[in-house]
Amino acid sequence: MPIASINPATGERLKEFSAFTELEIEKRLQRAERAFDHHRREPFPKRALLLMAAASLLEQEKKNFASTITLEMGKLFGAALEEVEKCARACRFYAENAERFLEDEPALTAAARSYVHYEPLGPVLAVMPWNFPFWQVFRFAAPTLMAGNVGLLKHAANVPQCALAIEEIFCRAGFDEGVFQTLLIGSEQVEKVILDPRVKAVTLTGSERAGSAVASTAAREIKKAVLELGGSDAFIVMPSADFENALSTAVKARTINSGQSCIAAKRLFIADQVYDNFVRQFVEKMRALRIGDPFDETTEIGPLATEQILNGVHEQVQKSIAMGAKLLTGGNRIHGPGLFYEPTVLVDVPKESPAYREEVFGPVASIFRVRDAAEAIETANDSPFGLGASAWTNERDEQELFASELESGMVFINAMVASDPRLPFGGAKRSGFGRELGAHGIREFTNIKTIWIS
Repeated sequence: MPIASINPATGERLKEFSAFTELEIEKRLQRAERAFDHHRREPFPKRALLLMAAASLLEQEKKNFASTITLEMGKLFGAALEEVEKCARACRFYAENAERFLEDEPALTAAARSYVHYEPLGPVLAVMPWNFPFWQVFRFAAPTLMAGNVGLLKHAANVPQCALAIEEIFCRAGFDEGVFQTLLIGSEQVEKVILDPRVKAVTLTGSERAGSAVASTAAREIKKAVLELGGSDAFIVMPSADFENALSTAVKARTINSGQSCIAAKRLFIADQVYDNFVRQFVEKMRALRIGDPFDETTEIGPLATEQILNGVHEQVQKSIAMGAKLLTGGNRIHGPGLFYEPTVLVDVPKESPAYREEVFGPVASIFRVRDAAEAIETANDSPFGLGASAWTNERDEQELFASELESGMVFINAMVASDPRLPFGGAKRSGFGRELGAHGIREFTNIKTIWIS
């Protein structure tokens, strides 16, 4: 895939970039190695000041950065502004808390003194996706740089201007040359970078296939990896739930970022008592969503990011229908300029169909009728993925049951799944391993060193 900015709302090719040569990659790896030798010794207060400066730049120029996001991958402009603001909050959170998260931890042993000490590893490669082109990067970069590591970013091929803008933010904030660098490289060049002995670890947010390839390469080199992969998140509604709140949140949770989110509510499990009413109103709300220009503040659904994504979603929908799923609304590409897909609702989805077994990365909801909480849990867990889950009930026993029995990295009760810098983010099963964010996230790329002094 060429490294190019193409406006998905219009099809206009905005800018194209040449992939880095081997010589350019080597220069940047050398810079990273030199930068780490210095950056690791910077005191926490100095790192915090620099990260605070990055947060200020994000806040001051958020409209420019949001515009770049919208032009490159089609996110609603309002949502792009929120994304940039969230990046600033993450920077401030780690600037204020990193030293506490990584302070020495005393242990009571037979030694005169023993403790756990956290040390940075070195250059960390981040292979990042296009769907949250600023947030995915900053949720890696803020804790990684505060821990004393340096970052190398291989961003998705369709958001190169976002990638370069992020590198520039860290440079303008005052970080030394080489502390955070963008590598404009193709997917076929990633393996060689991971194999380089100067790169000490790798993190990837993306598809199951990409994660498997990256993790395999890292494992062969005995390097640490963190993977945040696909999801087919369950959204469960029980009879005791606040119906209107659950309904409106379900629409938002399925269509956020035009459905292109790993933690979108892709499979809805609705209790039999409220199923018919829920489905009827859900379909009405999906049909009523306003589709169009992502810069128009009245738009609710923008374009999908690439032709490949759009074609993939349509193929999954059509295959599911051919296998027996019932289409209640949508199911087609919207003809004309841009990569727009109708908000779509499927019911009676067969177990072996793509809409049941695969992640559908677009505004497509599959709805299932369940008898009770036990059947909702059993069916929700019948998935290779386990990223997040949202359960709606006001029964305390059901809340505890969902929290303990849903096989996922995150469970939200009476709220939609979302990332928060204060809490660890990540999945189970084929949704990946390791954690981002919170105290757990900043410790992922450290050497957790035991110190024993007799």
